[in-house]
Amino acid sequence: MVLESGGGPPWPPPPMPAGTTTNGNRWEDIFLLPNLSGGMPVRGRRKSALLFLFIGLALLLWGAFPTAAGAVPGAPVYIVSVTGTVDANLAGLVERGLAEAGEAGAAAVIMELDTPGGLVDQAIRIKNAVHRSPLLTIAYVREQAISAGVLVALAADYLVMAPGTTIGAAEPRLGSQPAGEKTISWWAGVLATAAQEHGRRDDIARAMADPDVIIPGLVEKGKLLTLTDRQAVDLGWIDGQAASREELLRQYGLEASPAVAVEPTGAEVLGRWLGNPYLATLLLLVGLAGIVIELLTVGFGLAGTIGVAALALYLGGSLAAGFGNWLAIVLLLLGVVLMLLEVLVIPGFGVAGIAGIAAAVAGILLAAPNLEQGLISLAVAVLGTAVLVLLFLRLLPRRRSWRGLILEAREETRAGYSAAPQDYQAYLDRKGTALTPLRPAGIMLLASGERLDVVAEGAFIARSTPIRVVKVEGNRVVVRPITREAGGSEAKW
Repeated sequence: MVLESGGGPPWPPPPMPAGTTTNGNRWEDIFLLPNLSGGMPVRGRRKSALLFLFIGLALLLWGAFPTAAGAVPGAPVYIVSVTGTVDANLAGLVERGLAEAGEAGAAAVIMELDTPGGLVDQAIRIKNAVHRSPLLTIAYVREQAISAGVLVALAADYLVMAPGTTIGAAEPRLGSQPAGEKTISWWAGVLATAAQEHGRRDDIARAMADPDVIIPGLVEKGKLLTLTDRQAVDLGWIDGQAASREELLRQYGLEASPAVAVEPTGAEVLGRWLGNPYLATLLLLVGLAGIVIELLTVGFGLAGTIGVAALALYLGGSLAAGFGNWLAIVLLLLGVVLMLLEVLVIPGFGVAGIAGIAAAVAGILLAAPNLEQGLISLAVAVLGTAVLVLLFLRLLPRRRSWRGLILEAREETRAGYSAAPQDYQAYLDRKGTALTPLRPAGIMLLASGERLDVVAEGAFIARSTPIRVVKVEGNRVVVRPITREAGGSEAKW
């Protein structure tokens, strides 16, 4: 029976001649050039078919190997060294390298990794910069890509490792302790997404950050995954191995391209140097010691200048590395100002001094990479400051150079020195009040209304305290606070 639909073709269709397709074309005509000359020998048509098949196969094989597609012949390859801690300085270097490579029309950007990790937010900053770049990017693990370095490696279009290198162990941490479950879950998701974007197994990326991820035969529960280059190749998780930069360039058809290394600027070098936690602790120690020693001496001199400079470098390095912020600077400066007010203006030690210490400590902790590192640096700095101040007070006065700066000789009456023309002996046992705070020197107001330059015998004497002259040595008048007399009544004058 034949079914028809309107004026359409009959169904089922009539049988087709052998050697033809369902639409009546010959198979030879599909794969061969049109017969424009009125005919082609069968042997010639077979040769043409083989030629087209060979060209198609060659194109498929060519597409199977990565190349810098669209690159201008002779375009440079930019090399960015991702070395050391992942911090704001390193992120800035990568951003600048990608921008310069884009302006130069580079064929590719190779990020050579040797990092133990660093700040998560700065690793994400690098990943975003790589994603924004239209250039071919290759992550080449030269030594290691640990912790935050894993995300930097996964951000590139291709990931290659040198023999004997490792990648993984990317658990987020707060100080020496693992971060909370929420943070670990989020970070594992970030790594998994970065792996998926380039066709890599996301479970491997998750296992590097989350110890609860289990991959049978690879990592068990409670362990973090770290892969060697050989393991990564066997799992198909990376795009290959290269023993050197030259070999890497050959693999990607870039051996003829000139290599341009992105060098860090002077500011970037200084920022990374100052961001070192050991140097930061030393700067904090020198800063605190310099300020304390300056408070123990008259005027403002070398110790104070060194202390202020060291604290400025500490805060500047913290900002450059991405650890601190302007709040840390404001709090530290506020603390110093309050402590100076307590020492120089406000008598005794009260609210201003306590608030100043609290503000300075808060600023120091905010400028540190984390709370634990901040507490360690602060403890070391305080202990070191105590040691330096003791050495300053005990040893420095014995040095010949110190004796050349100060006058140690005392002009005492028993040594044969006569009093000044003014007879200060007449002030002995006179009473009055401290017109100014005595630290230890200050001004005494006598009952007669006369003002006299005096020196406190012992500790600090607050303003308006009743005092009495107890000793006169030349023109040096020594006073002491008036205490209750033996009868129990307050001394009067």
